[in-house]
Amino acid sequence: MTVSIENEHIRATFNTKGAELQYITGVHSNTEFLWSGDANYWGKFSPVLFPMIGALKDNTYVYENQSYHLPRHGFARDLEFKIEQIAEHEILFTLTHTAETLENYPFEFNLGLRYKMFGASVCCTYEVSNPADKELLFSIGGHPAFAAPLNNEGNYEDYFLQFNNDEELTYHHIVDNLVSDKITTLQLTEKRLPLKHELFYDDALVFKNLKSDSISLMNTKNYNGLNFKFKDFPYFGIWAAKDAPFVCLEPWCGIADSMQHNQQLKDKEGIITLAPKENWQRTWQVTCF
Repeated sequence: MTVSIENEHIRATFNTKGAELQYITGVHSNTEFLWSGDANYWGKFSPVLFPMIGALKDNTYVYENQSYHLPRHGFARDLEFKIEQIAEHEILFTLTHTAETLENYPFEFNLGLRYKMFGASVCCTYEVSNPADKELLFSIGGHPAFAAPLNNEGNYEDYFLQFNNDEELTYHHIVDNLVSDKITTLQLTEKRLPLKHELFYDDALVFKNLKSDSISLMNTKNYNGLNFKFKDFPYFGIWAAKDAPFVCLEPWCGIADSMQHNQQLKDKEGIITLAPKENWQRTWQVTCF
């Protein structure tokens, strides 16, 4: 089921499957800022990554001496969320553990995705609470894909990413879906990364030490674009499917397994440990112009 909220500037449309943001549309310009979801390239728009980010080594982790199996990016993106709250400019989707999730993820959880709109901005807040009497171990992050070019006007190479704090980018390569020790450093001119398809031919660029907390998607032909803000996400990914007309800006609290990982969940890099009855949240924001 889809549901929308809007104001005088933008309209945001969501699917209850995965609580996925699928459209951000300019009310007056009809500009679509998210990508089209063409399954010939990649059939998603902005999935939530929970309770794991990226791939597990052999799709397996070990917790309390028992092995469990989860697919890449976890299961939340493929499940139906409930709409718990809806207002003119705000909507909350919720998901909780079930007998099925407990089979391969032995933790009770309450997950909320709260979207709030103001001006030409949409905020997405991940809200996690632990209802159990034992620790909750999880990762969570975003995977929004933004159209490039916007309105199908111009070329991919007209676009660039403008970082607010980085003069160079050092990223880890993904090999067989896992984080490798291979590292590449890109020198930026005026904190800009020009987009080109071949950047992503070897999968995502994975950052562990990004200094920026704001990235703008802009182009050399006009002033249309967007600004993506994120805070307190220790990892970040940038990705596009091969030769696809989009770029994903992915703020992560967690990361795929390394090729050397021992598969113990408590030893997993970036894993979050939430104490019983505690709450946790993080927010990212996209502003369209």
